[in-house]
Amino acid sequence: MTVLQASPNSIFVINEHIVTGEGVSFTPSPNTSGLFEKGIPDTIVIHFTAGSSLTSSVNVLTDPDSGVSAHFAVGRNGNIVQMLPTNKVAWHAGESHFEGRSGLNKYSIGIELDNAGQLKKKSDGTYESWFGKKYEKNEVFEARKSNQHAVGYWHEYTDIQISRALVLCKTLCEYYQISKIVGHEEIAPTRKVDPGPAFPMQKFKELPLHLERVAVLIESKEMGPQRKEHDEFQHNLARPAKKVANVCANALNVRKGPDTSFPTVESSLEKGEILRVLEKQGEWAKVSFTKVGWVNTAYIHEVTEKSPFKS
Repeated sequence: MTVLQASPNSIFVINEHIVTGEGVSFTPSPNTSGLFEKGIPDTIVIHFTAGSSLTSSVNVLTDPDSGVSAHFAVGRNGNIVQMLPTNKVAWHAGESHFEGRSGLNKYSIGIELDNAGQLKKKSDGTYESWFGKKYEKNEVFEARKSNQHAVGYWHEYTDIQISRALVLCKTLCEYYQISKIVGHEEIAPTRKVDPGPAFPMQKFKELPLHLERVAVLIESKEMGPQRKEHDEFQHNLARPAKKVANVCANALNVRKGPDTSFPTVESSLEKGEILRVLEKQGEWAKVSFTKVGWVNTAYIHEVTEKSPFKS
C-alpha cells in the first residue's frame, strides 16, 4: 500500500462511482448487498476503525469472512482507500435507525477513519487501546461525552486526515446530492461511540447544508451577496482543522461578543463539552459547537491538534 503523504487540497473526481485523485487507491471488497435503489445514497456515515493501522483495517473490510465493509478508509497520513463503488451497498452501519429509517446501510456511504478510538489511561501516564498499543498524552483527546458521566480518553485524528476526509465528503455531496452526514453513534447510540468527541463532526454536518444553500442561490441568481460567505467556507474547508478546547468550568456562558456586556447565546455549557476555537481577542475566544459565540478563555482548556504522522 502506498504511504506517500497526500496533499490536503487534492481534487477528487468520481467516474463510474470510483473516486480518483492523488493518494487514492482501490482495493475491492466482496462484501456488498448489491446496488443502491434509485436516488440513493443520500447520507454519509462517519466511523473510526478502532484499528491499529490503515492496512489492517482495509484487510478486515475486504475479508469475505469478516461480514463488514465500507466504501472508504482514510489513513492518518491522508491516503484514501476505496473498497466498494459508491453505487453499491456496504455493511458498515449494522442495526441502525435515523429520522424514521432503519438499516442505514441501504441509504448511506460509509467512511472509516484510521483511529484507535477510546483509550484507557494507564498508571505510567500512557494511554492504551483495546488492542494493546500505547499512546502518549499528546496523541490523546480528553473529553466527556454528553451521555457519559466520566471523562474519557480518545485517540486524536490528524489534520491532513480530517482535511482529506472533508474534501472527499464534499465531492460525494456534490455528486450524489447528499443531504445528511452523521456519525455512527447517532444512528446506533446504544451500540456505538464512533467517531467520538475528537472528531469535528459539526464541520462535516455543515457541508450538505452549505452546498444546498449555494445551489438555491445559483438557481435564483442571487449569488452576488453570498459570494463572500461561499468563498470563506471554501477557504475553511481547505484549511487544516483549528484548535479544540474542553470546557473546564462546571457551567459556562457563551456570549454574542468578546465581553460580559454582550447577551448570551447559550448558557450553562457543561464541563467537558467540546468546542472549536475559531479566533481569539484578548482573554476571549470565538468558539463553535452547535452554535457560534464567545467565551472567556479562563474557563476552557485548549488542546492543539497534533501534526500528521504516517500509519
